[in-house]
Amino acid sequence: MDIVGDIKRTFKEGSVLSRLIYINIGVFLLLKIIGVFFYLSGQNVSLYQYLSVPSITEVLVQRPWTPITYMFLHQGFIHLLFNMLGLYWFGQLFLYHFEGNKLLSVYLMGGLWGAFLYIIAYNFIPVFDSAYGLLLGASASIFAILVAVAFYDPNREIHLFFIGRFPLKYVAAFYVLLSVIGISSSNPGGNIAHLGGAFWGWFYIYQLRKGKDMGAGLVKLLDKLGEFLSGLFKPKSKMKITYKKPPRDDHEYNRQKHVQQDEINRILDKIAKSGYDSLSKKEKELLFKQGKK
Repeated sequence: MDIVGDIKRTFKEGSVLSRLIYINIGVFLLLKIIGVFFYLSGQNVSLYQYLSVPSITEVLVQRPWTPITYMFLHQGFIHLLFNMLGLYWFGQLFLYHFEGNKLLSVYLMGGLWGAFLYIIAYNFIPVFDSAYGLLLGASASIFAILVAVAFYDPNREIHLFFIGRFPLKYVAAFYVLLSVIGISSSNPGGNIAHLGGAFWGWFYIYQLRKGKDMGAGLVKLLDKLGEFLSGLFKPKSKMKITYKKPPRDDHEYNRQKHVQQDEINRILDKIAKSGYDSLSKKEKELLFKQGKK
C-alpha cells in the first residue's frame, strides 16, 4: 500500500483547492512531528515563532518570509479543521465561477493583505503600542475568497446547519461584522487580518469587473518560479542527440552518397588486408548500419 505515492498522485492530479488544503495539512503535520523531536531532545524550541508574522517591524525585517508562511500555519487541530472546512466550502463556490489560478491569487494576495493590515494596526494604532503578537493561520485568505465570491454572486443561496438557506452576501457580511466586533476580544490581530483579506476579496472582484485581473502577475511569477525549480532539480539527460540536415538538392544528395560509398569501399579494403578486427569502433558501426539498409 503506497500511501506516499497515492498522496503524490492526488496532489499532482488535484485542483488548486485540493493542493492548498494538502499544503496546509502537510505543514501542520510536519511542524508537529518536528516539535516531537525537539521535545524528546529536551529543547524548548518552536518553529512557529520563525514562521508567523511578528507585529514588531524590527523583527519582521529579520524574517521577511513570514507574510507568506503564516497563511499555511495552524497551531491546533481545531483551528486547522475549521479553516480547512471554510476553505473547501467557499473555495468550491469560487471555482464554480472562476478557474484555479484566480483562486490561488486571491488566497495568496488575501493573506498578504491580512498581514499588511495587521502590521499597520500594531504599529500605528496607540492601543497596540506595548503589545507584541504573532499572526498565523489561513483565515485572512479564506475571508478573501468568501468576500470575493459573495461580491461576485451575492444572491447565491447556501445551506447553513440548523438555520436554513441564506444568500451568500449575508453570510459574508455576518463574518466581516464578527471580525470587526472581535477586534476588542482576545484575538485582535487575527480579526484585523480578516478585514485585510476581506478588503482584497472585494477589491479583486471590483477590478475584475473592469477587466483587470490584479492577481495575474503573481500567478505568472509563480509559474516561472515553478518552471525554474523543476528545471533545476530535473535530472539532465546524458544522451546527446544530433540532427543531420537533409540535402538541399539532387546534386548535394549524390555528393553525400558518393562520399559514403567511398568510405564503405575503404573499410572493405581494410578488412581484406588486415581482417575485421582491425576496424575501429566507428568503422564497425558504419558497416553495420550499411548492412541494415
